[in-house]
Amino acid sequence: MEDSMMLGVEGIKKSILHGGTGEKPKFVTGTKVTFHFRTQLCNDERTVIDDSKKAGMPMEMVIGNMFKLDVWEILLMSMHKGEVAEFWCDVIHTGMYPIVAKSLRRIAVGKDPVDWHIHTCGMANMFAYHSLGYDDLDELQKEPQPLYFVMELLKVQQPSEYDRESWALNDEERLKAVPVLHGQGNKLFKQGRYEDATMKYKEAIMCIKNVQTKEKAWEAPWLRLEKMANTLTLNYCQCLLHMEEYYEVIEHTTDIINQHPGAMKAFYLRGKAHMEVWNEAEARDDFMRVLDLDPGMKKTIKKELAVLKMRMELKNEEDRLKYRGMFTKMAREQESLELENPDQEISEQTSPEQETTQEKQSPEEAPLEKTGEEQTNATQTSPKQITSAQEVSQEETSTALSSSDHEIPQQSTTQNVTPEHTTTEEATSEQLEAVEQSASEETSPEHITPEPTCPEQADQDLITSEQMTPAETTSENISQ
Repeated sequence: MEDSMMLGVEGIKKSILHGGTGEKPKFVTGTKVTFHFRTQLCNDERTVIDDSKKAGMPMEMVIGNMFKLDVWEILLMSMHKGEVAEFWCDVIHTGMYPIVAKSLRRIAVGKDPVDWHIHTCGMANMFAYHSLGYDDLDELQKEPQPLYFVMELLKVQQPSEYDRESWALNDEERLKAVPVLHGQGNKLFKQGRYEDATMKYKEAIMCIKNVQTKEKAWEAPWLRLEKMANTLTLNYCQCLLHMEEYYEVIEHTTDIINQHPGAMKAFYLRGKAHMEVWNEAEARDDFMRVLDLDPGMKKTIKKELAVLKMRMELKNEEDRLKYRGMFTKMAREQESLELENPDQEISEQTSPEQETTQEKQSPEEAPLEKTGEEQTNATQTSPKQITSAQEVSQEETSTALSSSDHEIPQQSTTQNVTPEHTTTEEATSEQLEAVEQSASEETSPEHITPEPTCPEQADQDLITSEQMTPAETTSENISQ
């Protein structure tokens, strides 16, 4: 049993639940530890907040890497390999836990914990939205309280025993890695390996954002890092355009524009993305904004506007053909149904016997007043009623036919042709001719979609600092 006096830290109590094996590991800066953890509230139920075993993945941390919850380094450095221990930590050590827990939960479900495309730091985002996205963490954020941490130390690796990833680097190492990753991304972009290039750009952006969160916003060091991140983000968006991820391009470039309204390349890439998803007005506005910011782009923008106009004409023509064909099909289906069921309307008409029954109904049971068309249809007699009348005796038939109230018009035995039917048939033939004419026009050379412009032509100056060699990028980005 160890206590806070043995740890030499105020506000921590330790209870060993299962002893470890071997000698106590050597913990130095850069030592990588792998462990499981369970976080519990200090209530009677010991309510579990997070459990890495239930999440299905252990936690990894590098000693001396400025982990936000620095008390965990203290806890782990007191343990042997294989040891399971319970630590009670006072509120002075647990204030940052809700923010750390949010990142760990996002990692567990495969999301990016850094949110690098949002151009503000994590703390600013939290205060802007007043929520971490989890009710229990929001409650813990409002009212910090002591927590229990149950830790199981699985593995300890010295700096030379593993390949260090970007997240495991310190700030100086991250800044040195940025131009290297930048150059690797540019090389992959030129080879057409856009998905691999996005991974390099994204890793470089994450390195910058991790360092940037430790700088004061809008001061010179912060702005220098922001410029580097924006350049990499625009390269990332250039890859996304080739991968047809147009809405993601719009999202990232809009984030940049909101923070930096003079970012010409962001307007250009967003305009191209809007054009691909048929947002004509938005694309035109972005291209015109590019001209305002850089008149030297006049030739490129003129070409993009011509492509935009042609694409919209083709899209509108395609829509007209689609809807015209749809209405023609509906008209044909309606005609077919009417030919298959010629007695459908007549069978729904009211017979004389039904009229007599309705006349005998009381005012309360009488149906609503019929329209003029319904009253006309009600006076007509169906073919079934004619057959029925012929089976009656000769004398009754003569009497029925001589009565003016039951006179059967001769045209009622044939199918009624309404003006609507005539109009539909005429419109159908005209629509078919228009479809054939439009289809022939669509295959003409004037309606052929142009080939997409390659980056070396239209986007020649989009990747300037992006296509620098790693050495050149290092001297420019780090020295400025």
